[in-house]
Amino acid sequence: MIKIQSLNAFYNDFHVLKDISLEVKKGQVVVILGPNGHGKSTFLKSICGLVDKITGKIFYDQEDITGLKSEKLVNKGITYIAENRELFPEMTVLENLKLGAYSKSARPHEKKNLEKVFSLFPRLAARKSQLASTMSGGEARMLAIARGLMSNAKFLAIDEPSLGLQPNLRNEVARIIKEINSQGITLLVVEQNTPRIMELADKFYVLEEGRISFEGSKEDALGNDHLKEIFLGI
Repeated sequence: MIKIQSLNAFYNDFHVLKDISLEVKKGQVVVILGPNGHGKSTFLKSICGLVDKITGKIFYDQEDITGLKSEKLVNKGITYIAENRELFPEMTVLENLKLGAYSKSARPHEKKNLEKVFSLFPRLAARKSQLASTMSGGEARMLAIARGLMSNAKFLAIDEPSLGLQPNLRNEVARIIKEINSQGITLLVVEQNTPRIMELADKFYVLEEGRISFEGSKEDALGNDHLKEIFLGI
């Protein structure tokens, strides 16, 4: 589905990502681990057309999408869900969700996708007339993920979906990610709540100082002492 070859990313003269190559196959949940400030968010943004200066190649379903901006990528089914949620606080839950269906490819599916997200997030259905600014942290995170699904996405890049949430809400977010994946959507997730995500991931990558320092399956990760101690917390 997504194949990255020798990806480099820059902010002005600062070299953030350094020769990253990886692959996310259709239907997988792939998790990116690593310390804060080492390039994980930049990596997701680079794939999703939100970093201006990149080199290397990005392929989506064998099509070269390197350098395409986010608007065009959303029409192709690639959606980024930011760590800071980027909601419109003075708009209602329903209005925020409908904005997620702004792209040309998503508009014909707005009604169907709205029914789907309300089924997946019954709490949002009950609060559809509530302003986004009045929602709890967990509800806002769910709204951000739901709005991403309104884009009719086939590939979701989700940045820190359970950041700052209480344990019960982290479990709820993990359940939702599992359900989204079961509907055929491929996911690339940056996450720090790694013990819970372990159950969902098909493959792990560790990003340190802008480079991939580890690549492997769940079994490979559990057999790596450094990874268990530093990133998995076990």
